[in-house]
Amino acid sequence: MSEHIHKSHNTSLLLYHLVCPIKYRRKVLSEEVTLTFRDVCLDISTRYEIHFLEIGCDEDHVHFLIQSLPMLSPKKIVNTIKSLTAREIFRLHPEVKRFLWRGKFWTSSYYINTVWSVC
Repeated sequence: MSEHIHKSHNTSLLLYHLVCPIKYRRKVLSEEVTLTFRDVCLDISTRYEIHFLEIGCDEDHVHFLIQSLPMLSPKKIVNTIKSLTAREIFRLHPEVKRFLWRGKFWTSSYYINTVWSVC
């Protein structure tokens, strides 16, 4: 169960379910790429206040359960995750570029929903 985030002027418990499909629904998330993907998400979690409670990687899309702060809009969260993960996957796994053209890892679309939690 997630914990409340306590800051000097607020306390929050904001949870989001995010689904991001890979461009052209290509099946590029092998086990090795998935491990790298999870490591990149952990790095994002330490640099930004975007906490990944769960990451579910299928071959052609990813599900996230994310906790964040009220100062970060859902769009900002999505843009941060998509841009940083794409950059690092292309850098660490250049073979993925063979399946994806024009340097795009993600589609421009996504699904995000708030998640209710019993406190």
